[in-house]
Formats: sequence, structure tokens, C-alpha cells
Amino acid sequence: MPSHSTRFATLPEYPLASIPQKKRDLLARGVDVIDLGAGDADLPAPPAVLERMRSAIAEPALSRYGFGLGYPPYREAAAAWMQKRFGVTFDPYKEIVPLIGSKEGLSHLAFGYLNHGDVAIVPEPGYNSYMGGTLLSDATKYSYALRPRTQFLVDLNDVPKDVLARTRILYLNYPNNPTAATAPLSYLEDIVRRCRELDILLVYDNAYSELAYDGYVPPSIFEVDGAREVAIEFHSLSKTYNMTGWRCGWAVARPEVAGTLAKVKSFIDTGQFMAVQAAGVAALESWAQFVPGNVATFKERRDAAVAAFREAGFACEVPRAAMYLWIPLPEGISSAEFGDRLLQKEGVIVMPGSAFGPGGEGFFRVSFIVSPERIREAARRAGGVLASFEARAA
Repeated sequence: MPSHSTRFATLPEYPLASIPQKKRDLLARGVDVIDLGAGDADLPAPPAVLERMRSAIAEPALSRYGFGLGYPPYREAAAAWMQKRFGVTFDPYKEIVPLIGSKEGLSHLAFGYLNHGDVAIVPEPGYNSYMGGTLLSDATKYSYALRPRTQFLVDLNDVPKDVLARTRILYLNYPNNPTAATAPLSYLEDIVRRCRELDILLVYDNAYSELAYDGYVPPSIFEVDGAREVAIEFHSLSKTYNMTGWRCGWAVARPEVAGTLAKVKSFIDTGQFMAVQAAGVAALESWAQFVPGNVATFKERRDAAVAAFREAGFACEVPRAAMYLWIPLPEGISSAEFGDRLLQKEGVIVMPGSAFGPGGEGFFRVSFIVSPERIREAARRAGGVLASFEARAA
């Protein structure tokens, strides 16, 4: 048996990969498990999506290869939604790339732009696909620690000049996973300006653009002047429409950048099942009717989570967007040890901050993806575990 490639050897374990089996083992033992781990809500997709999927799977033409083109109405719906939501216009056939979920596109884009010795700036904590694509491209990952000092924003002034000189890609994600941080428009304007000056491709992950609260409306990077020259933006139906398992998203950029990703994908896949893309059209067309009610449900869960974890003894900010609480732990408590004890002793799944990279140590992530009642019970159990650590330290 041949040995693994050096690129494969650089990959750490994916943080969520082991959770399903651990959860299965606990359930088999009769443990009452409360899963606040993945950003995967227990809510249904829009009724229009389910209805369109039922009819689409009966259409033989939609069961054939989609190739890169995919289902043309899906491209058109994505472009129309970008215009309606953000006021930006893109050609559906030259500037939209249908994806099998935004995750694969975020990973595969690196194959088109990174060489050995090139640098990608990867925020930590952050979505692990940014790191995966970088390492599998044989490029160098520069980890930028997202900390409260900078409001969890990437400040390029903190990056050494010799690193910036080799940087080809900067990954950004606001509203942010896992910190739930948001980026002011003035910050995005400055980032676009710096990327233009430094000839850096800005990869903007906008998966949480529609999960926002208290009047906040997240922007597209393309609302910033000059962004078309340097940016590609990724969108997903997963969070907005409770369609995580459907694996349906898109990327949008000027033709040269979109074409690069499309060419890479042409050697990797033959497109998402076109029936799913047809259902994706129904999702986008239901945006105005469906999203406000869905966001109201998440807001109720957010408010319950903040109140419950505060009552349980944790410091907790109120997030303006996304589906996460990013909760600091007292000094001296390892996030991995806390998460493991909470899982094994209390059956509550959260994500240790260190699972998102060393920059996430000192925090843990809660996904408010279940009912308020279950969130309150999870917080009560977490408070007991926190007290056990504090008693040990006393």
C-alpha cells in the first residue's frame, strides 16, 4: 500500500467528522442528547421547495448530466436574487457558477489560484474548507487569529509584509462562523482597496447573509466599489432555507474568476442533481415570503440561548447575525476538555473553539438550532459542567 501524499498528511482531522458516531453511541446508551454542534437546524425547507422537488424527480430530463451549465433557470434565479437583494447585476451564464453546496466551491477555488509557496490568509477560528483547499493546493496557510481586540475582523496591518507579498487569496466570512461577528461597510471598503493594491483575490463567504436580526442587513461584497476587480462571493441555500443536506449553492464573480472555478469543477464533478437545482429555484423565488418567518424563529432561539447561557454562568454577547453564540471560557479551561466533558457527562454537543483552529482556543460555539426549551436544558447542563471545572480549580 503506498504512503499518503505529503499534502494529505498536512490535513488535520475535520472537527465535525467524529460527532455523528459519538452521538450515535450516546443515543444507543439511552443518553438524552442535545445537539448544538453543527449549524444544522431542525426546521423544514420551504413548502414550495418540497413541492417542486416532488415534481422535478419525475422529470427524466432532470436526471441526466447537468455538467457545468446545470439547470439554466437556477442560474437565472440566482442572478435575479442578487439583483433584488443587493442591487448588483451579474450575467447568469458567465458570472454565476452553480455549486454542490458552497463548501466544495470554497475548497476547489484554491486549485485554480494557488501554487507552492503562495499564501492564503485563513481566519482562525474559521470554516475548515478554507484551510483544506489551501493545503491540498500545496500552498501555505497563514493563520490570522480572530480575537475580540479587532472585533473578530481580519486586520491586514497585522500581517507581516513578506507574507502579504506572497498572498494570493484572502478568505473572509461575515456574518462570521463561528464568532457571529459582522463587518461594517467601511471595513469592507478598506479590505477591497487593500486587495486591489496587493493583487489579492478576496474570497467572500456570504452563507449567512439572510440570518440577521434587530434590523441589521448584511451586505454583499459587490456593494463595495471596485470589488468586482478582486472578489468572488459564495452563497448557499443551506442556512437561509434549512436545506443543509440538499447541497445547493453558487459562486458569483466576473467572468475570468467564475470561469476559473468552473474549469476546475469540470474535472471534479458533473454538477448538482438538476432536480435539486430546480428546487433551488423555488427556494429563491420564495425568499420574500419564507425568510422573515424563518428568521423570527431563529431570533426566538437566539434570545433564549443568550438568556439561558447567561443564567448558567457564561458571559455571552447578543449576535446580530448567523446562528451561533461564541462563548468565552474562564482562563485555564481547555475548550476541548470542556466540550468533551459536556458531551460525555451531560450529552450536550457543542463545538470547542480549538476545533476551528488554535485561534479559537478559549471559546466554544453553540448553534441555536433546536427549540428554546431544549436550548435552556442544554445551558443548564453546561452550567453544571462549568461549575465542576471551577470547583476543581478552587
